[in-house]
Amino acid sequence: MPQYTPPLRDMQFVLHELLDVTAEYKRLPPHADVDVDTINAVLEEGGKFAAEVIAPLNAPGDAEGCRYDRETHAVTTPAGFKEAYAKYVEGGWPALSADKAYGGQGLPHVLNQSFYEMLNSANQAWTMYPGLSHGAYECLLAHGTEAQKQLYLPKLVSGVWTGTMCLTEPHCGTDLGLLRTKAEPQPDGSYRLSGQKIFISAGEHDMAENIVHLVLARLPDAPAGSKGISLFVVPKFKVNADGSLGGRNGIRAAGIEHKMGIHGNATCQIVLDGAVGELVGEPNKGLPAMFVMMNAARIGVGMQGLGLTEVAYQNAVAYAKDRIQMRSLSGPKAPDQPADPIIVHPDVRKMLLTARAYAEGGRALAMWTTLQIDKELSTDDEDERRECADLVALITPIVKAFLTDNAWIATSHCLQVYGGHGYIREWGMEQFVRDSRINMIYEGTNTIQSLDLLGRKILGDNGKKLKAFGRLIRDFVEEHGTDEAMQEFVNPLADLGEKVTKLTTELGMKAFGNADEVGAAAVDYLRIVGHLVFAYFWARMAQIALARQDSGDPFYTAKLHTARFYFAKLLPETAGLIRSARSGAAPLLAMDEALF
Repeated sequence: MPQYTPPLRDMQFVLHELLDVTAEYKRLPPHADVDVDTINAVLEEGGKFAAEVIAPLNAPGDAEGCRYDRETHAVTTPAGFKEAYAKYVEGGWPALSADKAYGGQGLPHVLNQSFYEMLNSANQAWTMYPGLSHGAYECLLAHGTEAQKQLYLPKLVSGVWTGTMCLTEPHCGTDLGLLRTKAEPQPDGSYRLSGQKIFISAGEHDMAENIVHLVLARLPDAPAGSKGISLFVVPKFKVNADGSLGGRNGIRAAGIEHKMGIHGNATCQIVLDGAVGELVGEPNKGLPAMFVMMNAARIGVGMQGLGLTEVAYQNAVAYAKDRIQMRSLSGPKAPDQPADPIIVHPDVRKMLLTARAYAEGGRALAMWTTLQIDKELSTDDEDERRECADLVALITPIVKAFLTDNAWIATSHCLQVYGGHGYIREWGMEQFVRDSRINMIYEGTNTIQSLDLLGRKILGDNGKKLKAFGRLIRDFVEEHGTDEAMQEFVNPLADLGEKVTKLTTELGMKAFGNADEVGAAAVDYLRIVGHLVFAYFWARMAQIALARQDSGDPFYTAKLHTARFYFAKLLPETAGLIRSARSGAAPLLAMDEALF
């Protein structure tokens, strides 16, 4: 069975040395008292919960899966899941970064995301049950009425209830403008919802006493398309005015999907049959309201990819150090043994370092992004709030798509390190690969994220948001450009920045003549910009490691080696991607459909 050790040292490096979060928090009134000791204590306890409580349930939960009762429509989660959730609630973990007004602890989102990285490494399927509750909380906090907030938020914050989002339908997938679920207004101001939803993660389970579904549906007079979608809160059990539970609502699971991975999570088909719900926000404005939850979920999915990258790397390294096979091409490295450990072989090291570089780069990016969220929500400076919001909007599709693409690469590499044993269930690596694959699909496929990045976030505002991030790169290059020791990092960063600027301008001009040029280049483009962002953070981390390489701490030596590997072996991928992005739509669209 695979093992997991929370990467506390690297988390502390990112939070305290790279980002210096406590200095940022001192000027943000809600978090001014958060200090290094508090952050480290929360991370340590969170790591214990992840490693000791839910990690041991990961492989057994995958093997057992969820059980659906056709008569009662109930779902039973794998053995131990419900008890682990009770410990999660008892420990106060659902309340970590929630508003104190609703029973939360009011700690920074950075801490919650760090905790969730560890949960995802330990057991992604389990983590999805409480994970979606944070998005439901954020959505109701932003768009709910005061009565809705008072009724639902304390229960979500405490973890007594969990939340879901019910978007997709059998016929429409990502194109939510096609959804058909109807909401009929009632004389008492409520609504009756009827329709079907599919692929609803944690849509039914036995871990919490109630499930708060956020459902997209159409009012009778709604305009067609996405402009006619409204948002409703539909609890599994009706809720009385005093917060107590009433009778069963007309929303139920019609079955659970049999999936490639995340077997421990109940991905449900949901039927609404006259279910009672309340409107959230304004009529026909449901999609913008739901985007609060969707964007939170997209960052959360990126954290799932990061968590799997980390745990796969840890186990592959342990195996590579222990497994002996063949001799090093340059001569025996373990002459007292019949063969050398496979970690001496260059390609094994390449696979391991790829996973390590993607994990550590992803952690830096994810925590920086979450810090911008903390600043956006807590600053008194309106200009800073807008700047942080723009940066988060720009980076969110990169966090979701680049980190999950990298996780697929990294988990596959780590399985390869095991050779044939990686393909065998008992080692656990094949589960990491299977679990990681869904993260590239849901909450908007990575192609959707790529279109969002290039079409909406960059070309949509003439590059304003991208230029804001570019200024961070420019300032760093100007500060360290004359440092001889930093040339191997600064020069390729500056070079790629110039190439991205040129490519963006070129694609924008092409898009004026043919919008399909955006679709043809978007996936390549996101990966190029993902590498630009990673290069920026790896250059920053290398600068810190260089300054402390004589400290005697091997952590900085390893960080510097990993940075050099990233710039030498992974960043060059962008050359081929740029060439591919420039090749345009013609190679994709020239062939007649009949010839496929």
